[in-house]
Amino acid sequence: MEPTEQTHFDELYNRHLRTLKLRGMSDATIDSYSRAVRRVATHFDCSPEKLTTEQLEVYFAKLVESHSWSTIKIERSGLQFFWKYVLKANWHWVEIIKAPSVQTLPDILTVNEIERLIAATAKLRYKVFILATYSMGLRLSETLSLQVGDIDAERKQVHIRRGKGHKDRFVPLPDLTYVALRRLWCRHRNPLLLFPNAQGSIEIIQQATTPMDRGGVQAAMKAVMKECGIKKKPRFTRCVIA
Repeated sequence: MEPTEQTHFDELYNRHLRTLKLRGMSDATIDSYSRAVRRVATHFDCSPEKLTTEQLEVYFAKLVESHSWSTIKIERSGLQFFWKYVLKANWHWVEIIKAPSVQTLPDILTVNEIERLIAATAKLRYKVFILATYSMGLRLSETLSLQVGDIDAERKQVHIRRGKGHKDRFVPLPDLTYVALRRLWCRHRNPLLLFPNAQGSIEIIQQATTPMDRGGVQAAMKAVMKECGIKKKPRFTRCVIA
């Protein structure tokens, strides 16, 4: 883009981020919706509001050939949000992109498979992460966000804050999971997070204010599953166990 147009786009993009936050969107949604706007702007090398319906139709046709429908729907929703709340323009091409209505259930891992995953995981933080996520039936983002103050050892429960739908809830805390979480915390002693960002020295980890990287955790879990020869495809946003 020309410098003037780039400045204009940056202003719109920052407004997009601000609006997403003001409307209470989750961090994952903000990341996905903002990436959708960046992607289309980079593809056409112009600010999105200049695009025609035909250009967007061709753009999505190419995405359908190379990406999953789940990604397509996120891209569509991100751009729709941008048009509606940032550009305040009508969404004339809403029916152009319509993903097929297919409902699938994630594969469920057995207790034996979970035990194999934990045994095959080398790093303690990932071992404990897998145990906590599966034993309490949490979403990955919920486990990552766990704080020291969320653990109620006396009542044997964990306070899950701002879960799906931005709702709080309490879940039972198994004894084995509590022991594992405490062992991990004794390693890093971060005053706030149970799974702090593990980049750097122990002093840096102790002072970390952000949790482990979500993508890194997902990649580690997939790698261990491959090593264990487990070919199921559980949904890595929420873990389920049989």
